[in-house]
Amino acid sequence: MKFIKDQQSHDTLDLVCRSCPLHLMEPGDKLNCLKKGQVLEVLTDYDGALVDIPNWCEKCGQQFLGIEEDDDCYKLYIKKVK
Repeated sequence: MKFIKDQQSHDTLDLVCRSCPLHLMEPGDKLNCLKKGQVLEVLTDYDGALVDIPNWCEKCGQQFLGIEEDDDCYKLYIKKVK
């Protein structure tokens, strides 16, 4: 797991208190609204996302930048490649 600090993002997707499998469905929709090279911040409190989202990025050809842990949630960062 790659931890980062103070990553800048272009948009945020709040999935805190949302049930599985939204953490795998909604980032793709949100990335469609971003330009190539922009970064999406995904907020979640679901521990499974720490493995699922990096795997999803690899499968879908997006770049997983890392995770920042906050008091209330995890912040996962995805850079749009395609």
